[in-house]
Amino acid sequence: MSLVGWLRISVDRLRQGWLLVVESTAAATVAWLVDTRFIGHPQPFFAPAAALIVLAQVRGQRTRRAIEVILGVAGGVLVADVVAQALGSHTTWTIFTVILLTLTFAVAIGASTVGLVQAAVSALYLVVVAPPTHTAVPLRFVDALVGGAVALVVSQLATGRDPVAPLVRETGQLFDELASVLEQVAAALDRQDETAARAALDRARRADAAVERLQTAVLAAGETLWLQVWRRRRLGGIHAVDAATRQVDYAVRNVRVLARAGLTLTRLPATPPPALGTALRLFATAVRAVHDALAAELVTSKEGARRYTEHAEAATLDALSVAGRLLPAGPPLPLVMIVGQLRSTAIDLMRGVGADDVAILTRVDEALGLPPV
Repeated sequence: MSLVGWLRISVDRLRQGWLLVVESTAAATVAWLVDTRFIGHPQPFFAPAAALIVLAQVRGQRTRRAIEVILGVAGGVLVADVVAQALGSHTTWTIFTVILLTLTFAVAIGASTVGLVQAAVSALYLVVVAPPTHTAVPLRFVDALVGGAVALVVSQLATGRDPVAPLVRETGQLFDELASVLEQVAAALDRQDETAARAALDRARRADAAVERLQTAVLAAGETLWLQVWRRRRLGGIHAVDAATRQVDYAVRNVRVLARAGLTLTRLPATPPPALGTALRLFATAVRAVHDALAAELVTSKEGARRYTEHAEAATLDALSVAGRLLPAGPPLPLVMIVGQLRSTAIDLMRGVGADDVAILTRVDEALGLPPV
């Protein structure tokens, strides 16, 4: 990879992850200040550490993860403090007892695998590296609680003014990408351009990442609104997008299959009918209307959501009407679809075991009785 390419990728990564850098730096610093200035602990390692652990979790799951930190990491710290005072630090029995009790406790409360590791490492650090304490008050346990609380507060500041704005943005990007893929397939079919069709297929394959970002944004917006009691009336829109996201995931997969079929069409000698491109563009219009309907739900505009939903339904039915006229009288449509999906699955399976790409396409189409490309 060239230096310019590496720099471009690095800049893209920073553009996507800058918020986590800022939040983590701020939370760890504030947790340290709170512990040193207000609580008076001279070396509050576990305050900034707990803050970083909470903020490292997937956005939209921080409330649940914070509870795991409180019950897991903080609990492990408490167990380690008690055991170290009873058995002494830096002994084999102390390490054995601390790890056993910490992992047992974390498993009992249902902590995730990440939570188990974090709790065990925190406890191990305390009995192996950290200097022993002989105070009755478990300051390190308090440190972990302070760090988790500060992290939760800091994580909400970025979305404090408009918690659904990131979700609206992610929704728009996903639906616009889906519509653009359909339009790109239509353009490739109009020109019978195999290279353009392949680019559209590659783009469709990358849409899965956009679905994952949308799912994360739904969780984050729901978490923020749940914590902001005065805005909970907007949760209805979040629930609507959440329900739609599950279906959009299927739609993205279907468009990927469609793009693959489009690539196959560009390889055939016969020119695809112009009506097919028209149908795809109408469907792209429907996709964008669905986004508008969901965006209206997020801003609690029921009338706008209803209007855009009707627009999406009309565009969808128009697209299907145009596409339906392309089907000759023959076997039932579900049968045709099943055979088409079998073809796609066969190609994927053979590619999975390293079969030659060109050869397998030819052999699969010959097996189906399709004309050679």
